[in-house]
Amino acid sequence: MAGKVNHDYHILEPDIWPIVGSFSALTFTSGLVLSLYPDVFGSSAGIVMWAGLAGLIATFFMWFKNIVVEAQRGDHTPVVQLHMRYGMILFIASEVMFFVGWFWAFFDFALFPTPLTYDAATGATTSLFGEAGAAAASFIPEGLEVLDPFALPLLNTLILLCSGTTVTWAHHSLIHGDREGLKQGLWATIALGVLFSAIQAYEYAAAPFGFGGNTYSSAFYMATGFHGFHVIVGTIFLAVCLFRAYKGHFTPRQHFGFEAAAWYWHFVDVVWLFLFVAIYVWGGWGAEYH
Repeated sequence: MAGKVNHDYHILEPDIWPIVGSFSALTFTSGLVLSLYPDVFGSSAGIVMWAGLAGLIATFFMWFKNIVVEAQRGDHTPVVQLHMRYGMILFIASEVMFFVGWFWAFFDFALFPTPLTYDAATGATTSLFGEAGAAAASFIPEGLEVLDPFALPLLNTLILLCSGTTVTWAHHSLIHGDREGLKQGLWATIALGVLFSAIQAYEYAAAPFGFGGNTYSSAFYMATGFHGFHVIVGTIFLAVCLFRAYKGHFTPRQHFGFEAAAWYWHFVDVVWLFLFVAIYVWGGWGAEYH
């Protein structure tokens, strides 16, 4: 029969959203660059940036919507699902390397000071755990009050660890056909994710130091801030899964969308454990030692 599909692969139909997403990304990044020169471009930089961001959000929504439609239509055969798993694994691996860069920066600034690693007040270059110059300055500037790792950061660690158990509960319920357990586990995980973000926002608002001025605060906010962004993305990911669960989309044999969200959430959990130990505990101990 002409046009009959006799293979397990999904041949994508022509779609406008890849090219829309590409131009939106170009517009967004161009707007960011233009915003570095407010005296030259003024408010037009903000217009370009927000237009690009709107295009990216529209692309994400429509592209993911198409993927959901394809899954429900039966296009995601076992072979396609296997390749999607490979893609998700590679995506998470790239995210791991992204955070490796921030950890590398933090430890490099702390242990191997250069002329770029200095106390903004004195200009002296020293390591986190000892002096390398005449002045008593360090990667964590003298007198800078760091956050207590065993206060809000520890609470957020417990929250994320609990969220890892609730998303596993949801996955286990789905595999065994318990749709109510799936919904309850997702609701609990989403609530814990929102609580984590709220506590981190409060922590930033009450922090005794701001972004910039020294390499410690810059590295702290970049590493923990990007992790916070990933928590928000993961929470949205799980909220979409909850919506689909109420629509009856997932089955015990076919639920890659939920599986990918659970993998992503566990990745976020593990990254936070490393952030907590390295930046909050080790970094805070270094400040007290100095």
